[in-house]
Amino acid sequence: MNTPIHAQEKVKFTKEQLKMMDDMLFDEVFVSVSSKKNSTLILKDGTKKVGSVSGVNRKKGQITSIKMKDAAGKKVEYQADEIEEMYLPITGFEKGAKVANYFGTSKNWGSKNLTNSTNPDEVYVRNITASLKNKKAEKEYLMQLINPSFSSQIEVYADPMASETTSISFGGGPGIGGGVIKSYYIKKGEEVMWLKKGEFEENYNFLFGDNQEFLQKFPYNSIKWEHLSYLIAEYTKMTEEKNA
Repeated sequence: MNTPIHAQEKVKFTKEQLKMMDDMLFDEVFVSVSSKKNSTLILKDGTKKVGSVSGVNRKKGQITSIKMKDAAGKKVEYQADEIEEMYLPITGFEKGAKVANYFGTSKNWGSKNLTNSTNPDEVYVRNITASLKNKKAEKEYLMQLINPSFSSQIEVYADPMASETTSISFGGGPGIGGGVIKSYYIKKGEEVMWLKKGEFEENYNFLFGDNQEFLQKFPYNSIKWEHLSYLIAEYTKMTEEKNA
């Protein structure tokens, strides 16, 4: 029987542990696609399409269809329900803006790996059936997977329309605090949900409740939303070890 999260014994972490937990492990979210480089589409029938993308249609930030030039230069439109996965090159402008934003936020100094998470050449996108913001009818979309290296138990997808916590800047200096993304799309098992910061507590057991060892090590009353990427990475590691 699962212990109610309010009844779990609080854990005090060391400064070193908290520093690790504050580290953002999710990949940076990118929405622009470079038309100067080739994109790769894998259709559901296994067909591989390579070419430059000339247009992307979105709903609430998520991709519903994509136009690609074939070898003859003809534009072909593919719907989300035709595509299994994609590799999309990022525009240099957006990549540069993300790097500048990274260095402009003090909480990032000495934390996550800039090269791997903020400065990639392409993003990985998958076909996901989801209800946008848990309100719309379920439909197939193409979403950026932002935890590809630790997604065996829980898949986390970007919410391009997500708001962020506000940082404070003095005299044009770097922002202090803030910059924390407030929502993601989460897939665990066959269930996909839009997870908001304000609903983290009520969904904590959905995310991690099937691993009691994890809950004892990371009870809800000892963590915060900003630790989400670290928690999912640790949950994945502990669950894989338990099931090995």
